[in-house]
Amino acid sequence: MIALIDYGAGNIQSVIKALEYIGCDDICVTSDKSVLALADAAILPGVGSFGHAMECLNNSGLTDAVKEFIAADKPFLGICLGLQMLFEESEESPGVQGLGVLKGKISLIPCDYGMDLKIPHIGWNSLDIKKPDGIFKDIPNDAYVYFVHSYYLKAEDREVVSSQTKYGVTIDASIQRGNLFATQFHPEKSGEIGIQMLRNFVSLIHK
Repeated sequence: MIALIDYGAGNIQSVIKALEYIGCDDICVTSDKSVLALADAAILPGVGSFGHAMECLNNSGLTDAVKEFIAADKPFLGICLGLQMLFEESEESPGVQGLGVLKGKISLIPCDYGMDLKIPHIGWNSLDIKKPDGIFKDIPNDAYVYFVHSYYLKAEDREVVSSQTKYGVTIDASIQRGNLFATQFHPEKSGEIGIQMLRNFVSLIHK
């Protein structure tokens, strides 16, 4: 069973549709920590602001359950804000603690490069894939994926960075540590490339 974590700040429907498209029929949208603990894999979507998302997660009573699930090294995928929440804090919401599973800085994308960059960054960018396994198995380097974000990750541990992209600055576009995966981009909105990433994630269950 794949638990889709519902804490009141995630774009759940598009993820459900993508999973159903690839034939997943054992999806459980849940805000119950006991259900999450029994899941074989979990997905943490996220939209909106860092502070609001962490407030919703904390109020849902799922914060510790999410940390425990990740610590168990079962397949876990954070999407967009779900990636940023894995880290300690964000410039977007000073003083708000993230999950702190990984160390790194979430900063506002600078727009002072003389490139007329629009913030938020909305659109398709190519990936420089650093780890061609896990969710990137059979994904070509320079594949294009869909981003919607104003803040970006610079991971402290460079070993966890699995892909990067450029939008004025170099952005850590995804991370991988064991069975923990997270993407700043939206695989569920990234066409066939994103669908293949989700297939790869699902294939990790019970491995």
